[in-house]
Amino acid sequence: MPVNRQVNVNTESVDNYLKAIFTLSGPEEGRVSSTALAEKLRVAPASITNMLQKLASSPRPFVEYERYHGVRLSAEGKRRALEVLRHHRLIETFLYKVLDFPIEEVHEEAERLEHFISERLEERIAAKLGHPKFDPHGHCIPAMDGKMPNEISMPLANIEEEGRFIVESISDQDALLLKRLAAHGITPGARLRVTSASTDEFVLRTARASKALRLPRDLAGAIRVRSTDGRRS
Repeated sequence: MPVNRQVNVNTESVDNYLKAIFTLSGPEEGRVSSTALAEKLRVAPASITNMLQKLASSPRPFVEYERYHGVRLSAEGKRRALEVLRHHRLIETFLYKVLDFPIEEVHEEAERLEHFISERLEERIAAKLGHPKFDPHGHCIPAMDGKMPNEISMPLANIEEEGRFIVESISDQDALLLKRLAAHGITPGARLRVTSASTDEFVLRTARASKALRLPRDLAGAIRVRSTDGRRS
């Protein structure tokens, strides 16, 4: 899945924009507002507009952009975003499984390296790891053809009642939260019991930790869970 390097701007910036749009658009691939993109990338709104105009005006546009109506990836932009995402998640997995990096450190390292590995190195890494389907955070690694399985999980923040769940994935955006959750046994694949679900916080237990974790509801969106009878391919 070779990457098209056609836009005459910094390749790393292009990759970051396309990956952010893909992430924010969700499974339904809806339009993403410039405001949401500015918050995600921590970039000034004027810079967002300038970059989106460049991405939309390429001979083979990476995005479909209309001012005040948001942006969505073109087929070319989606293909490239998935390629960068594949690089990122393969690197995270390699760092974690082969080089023994702590789980909370692999994201930042992968952010630096994802733009620069060759297709040959990508395939070597994938083969070394046995062609994994998921990264250490539980996120799907896109296949070479860009395919990804359907999402069957939900954010823990959406849970309103006590119950038992399986942790499917954990956001890689907050290293301190990742470390805290791991210390309580809350990692991908763990069985999680919600013993209290109030408007302000959750009380969570796992078999791997002797103490319960009290987690504010506004942080619970970092954890995605599925029912105990839900299956993941």
